[in-house]
Amino acid sequence: QVRFVESGGGLVRPGGSLRLSCAAQTDITVDTIVAWYRQAPGKQRELVARIYGTHTSYSPFVEGRFTIARGNGKDTISLQMNSLKPEDTAVYYCNTHPAGATWGQGTQVTVSS
Repeated sequence: QVRFVESGGGLVRPGGSLRLSCAAQTDITVDTIVAWYRQAPGKQRELVARIYGTHTSYSPFVEGRFTIARGNGKDTISLQMNSLKPEDTAVYYCNTHPAGATWGQGTQVTVSS
């Protein structure tokens, strides 16, 4: 079963940037749909962005601010987050889409002044 490890979270001021990284612990192919999700306190987990081959798609609330991309190795997926807002505060996870892997620990992103 595919497993992922997320990293790169932290505390950032509104308007700032962070780059998250997701490393697949098992082999995936470029055709595997990999997605970033997030879960804010008291809210359901939601889809943020996904990548399939070179195709990407984004949820409306991050469109134009976040960029999902594959690293040099096919097993690394990044999420560049710019113009961060307090409402982006959440634990960020990666998984396949639909989510089929066991959820990892995620990485905490906190946007606060």
